Amino acid sequence: MQAMLSDAGPVLVFMACVALATYAQNLTGFAFSLILLGLVSVFHVASVTDTANAAMVLTLINAWTYFRARPGVVPWQLMKPALNGSTVGVLVGLMLLAWLSGGAVDWLRGLLGVSILACALLLVLQGRPLPAVSGRASFSIIGGLSGLLGGLFSSSGPPIVFHMYRQPLDRELVRRALLLMFAFNSLVRLVVVLSTGHFSWHSALLAGSAVPVVYGVTRLHHRLPNRLSPRTLKWLVGGLLAAAGSTLVATAWVAIARG
Repeated sequence: MQAMLSDAGPVLVFMACVALATYAQNLTGFAFSLILLGLVSVFHVASVTDTANAAMVLTLINAWTYFRARPGVVPWQLMKPALNGSTVGVLVGLMLLAWLSGGAVDWLRGLLGVSILACALLLVLQGRPLPAVSGRASFSIIGGLSGLLGGLFSSSGPPIVFHMYRQPLDRELVRRALLLMFAFNSLVRLVVVLSTGHFSWHSALLAGSAVPVVYGVTRLHHRLPNRLSPRTLKWLVGGLLAAAGSTLVATAWVAIARG
């Protein structure tokens, strides 16, 4: 009984972190894993590996709940090139992660952080969207890069987020496209993790306890939507990207300095 109570505290904190990450995801279409991993690292309630595994399941639940609550077009045709590219990217990223040494991964993490900071700056400074929707080749390349980063760092969002928020598309369509992309990437990575036996029982416990939170917050956001102006949303997305990039640079710097 005492052991169960001692485990209850971290799980409750984890559920609170999931609630905040889910709200941000529904608002912008991304940032669930970035915010969840960041908060869990701050409060030390679970390992990064278990949190990343749980986040894959919760991302799928979030997308399923969002699309059920908001029936409409799922942008399969728009995102098909990016989805194909991301599948290859995730597999290549996982293989690279197994092959590279820890020091090389830390340098790549730092480079990724700098790139994300540059993307955040360009997104905020950008005055107008692109004149036309980018071509299939562009979506394929960005999808592949996102998948590669997802396989390496469980952080596939920044490239595709930057790409999608520059498109001359309705912001609701952008959110739906990003949710579809991240759900697909999570499914691919989850299949690989399960097949290789790297999904722990603690990951399952965290995911199972947080499923009602993801469902409830997503349904609540549907009933009480927060309608932000495009300018405010752009600054919010840019700020989240900047926070993610800064975190990656800082963690890479600490790891390199220790190594």
